[in-house]
Amino acid sequence: MTKIGIYYGSTTGNTQDVAEEIARKLNITKEDIHDVAKANVNFSPYDLILFGSSTMGFGDLQDDWEDYIDKVKDADLSGKKVALFGCGDSSSYSDTFGDAIGKIYQVIKDKGCQVIGHVETKGYTFDDSEAVIDNRFIGLLIDNDNESDLTDDRIDNWVTQLKNEI
Repeated sequence: MTKIGIYYGSTTGNTQDVAEEIARKLNITKEDIHDVAKANVNFSPYDLILFGSSTMGFGDLQDDWEDYIDKVKDADLSGKKVALFGCGDSSSYSDTFGDAIGKIYQVIKDKGCQVIGHVETKGYTFDDSEAVIDNRFIGLLIDNDNESDLTDDRIDNWVTQLKNEI
């Protein structure tokens, strides 16, 4: 059985809600859901690590991630699978939608881990994003401000995809 840990940063509660919904659908216990404001960087218990961050302002990491990302830079992720998810506003910030998970990806991409959970951009409305690699999002993006009606289906589809990729 694959051991999964979720690490998220949330200012308004949207990313925490998404993390908890993903955890529920993957049967992850509360002990394996970590707020990066208080979390350590011992990823050794996990086979799959989910990193989640909202994108703040004009493409910035969520505040707690600003400190935590430096710890992730020094962490050992070799042999792990990693999936990214995030929240953003594709209307007001259409040119920086989901940039936070793009920033996390840049830190982890050369750390010996396998990044899974890429998502097609079809069905999203945005202009630009650091989270787009090879014409796909590097992870799941949720816009509860403008597209909350799509959130449940997007999470369901992503969780199914993750199960197939692990």
